[in-house]
Amino acid sequence: MSRLRSLFADTAPLQTPAFRRLWSANIITVIGAQLTVVAVPAQIYAITGSSAYVGLTGLFGLVPLVIFGLYGGALADVMDRRKLLLVSTIGLIATSAVFFVQALLDLRNVWLILVVFAIQQAFFAINQPTRSAVLPRLLPAHQLPAANALNMTVMQFGAIAGPLVGGALIPVLGYSLLYLIDTVSLFATLWAVVTLPPLPPTGAPGQRAGVRSVLEGLAYLRGHPVLLMSFLVDIIAMVCGMPRALFPQIAHESFGGPVDGGLAFALLFAAIPAGAVLGGIFSGWVSRVERQGLAVIVVIVGWGASIVLFGLAVGAARGAADVWLWLALLGLVLAGAADMASAAFRSTMLQDAADDDVRGRLQGVFIVVVAGGPRIADVVHGAGAAMVGTAAAAAGGGVLVIVGVVAAALAVPVFVRYRVPRRNVT
Repeated sequence: MSRLRSLFADTAPLQTPAFRRLWSANIITVIGAQLTVVAVPAQIYAITGSSAYVGLTGLFGLVPLVIFGLYGGALADVMDRRKLLLVSTIGLIATSAVFFVQALLDLRNVWLILVVFAIQQAFFAINQPTRSAVLPRLLPAHQLPAANALNMTVMQFGAIAGPLVGGALIPVLGYSLLYLIDTVSLFATLWAVVTLPPLPPTGAPGQRAGVRSVLEGLAYLRGHPVLLMSFLVDIIAMVCGMPRALFPQIAHESFGGPVDGGLAFALLFAAIPAGAVLGGIFSGWVSRVERQGLAVIVVIVGWGASIVLFGLAVGAARGAADVWLWLALLGLVLAGAADMASAAFRSTMLQDAADDDVRGRLQGVFIVVVAGGPRIADVVHGAGAAMVGTAAAAAGGGVLVIVGVVAAALAVPVFVRYRVPRRNVT
């Protein structure tokens, strides 16, 4: 029985009340957030009929992510992290409300949607590194891998429910209701943040957030090649291998779905998160892995191979939705399981290795990489599909992932050799 139990997710971090409240609130919040993730590209594609315009969400999201991810991480090192979470969460609520209003008024203005999306990403870029930097202040170090796996599982659960509900209901209920649900659900996170204890900075007094402090965080990274490599391999995986900007076009052209959403669209968006949830449910092994660097390389190669499978299935479909749709979804599910494991390992490396007085800045870099990579991929895949088609863009990206991550591993063998002491998790 104990051996069977060890296969499932380690829930020990939930015994800490502050983490439990944050985690529980996320169950509600991430579903609403993913409704917006689905609604924004679907609304843009419905207005324009172009994957290139959908890909622009990557550009409009990337710039604020880079600027405010780095600056927000610096803020998290010099001010109370609870207060910073409060401000950024209120900002997310406000931008979601603007999305609701523009959809309710049926303005059909792509540039307004993109600008609001950019502002929302700025608040997200401040919120997420701060939230990650909080964890080592709430939990003992040996519980961080399990906590990261639990967080990933909840986020990806929302990423399943959001697309399934949103994609299927867009043609019936429209976009405004989805944006409204996101706005209301964010109040759950606001409550959880309000109940956190004060989290003042631990560094030397008088420090300020600015260009100098950001550069100090980057300089810290230069002396830690394992951490630097953890960012590089994720950039390779996401930029080359994340085909989500193609989902509206693939759902419509390859699998016969309507232009403005539908079941195939919802299933494509939900498949990667579904794989991540399955990976999270059976994530008990994550806390027992010693050679974390090698594990990251292996699972990212698995991500690339799964995306190749997805692209080949899309290319073979040619309107025959049934068999090839399920094969395409299988590829995305396998990719999601690989991504969950990669994220859990890389997050733990960063939280374990970094000093607390630079942890916010390094989490800022982390969010720039993790969230910025897919947004670059949106632009690259959108443009690539216009030139070579959706199937070739997706499958070719998966091949580039495999080649790129193997080359990086050969170039930086210290990352492959990186190991941690075995965790004694009960």
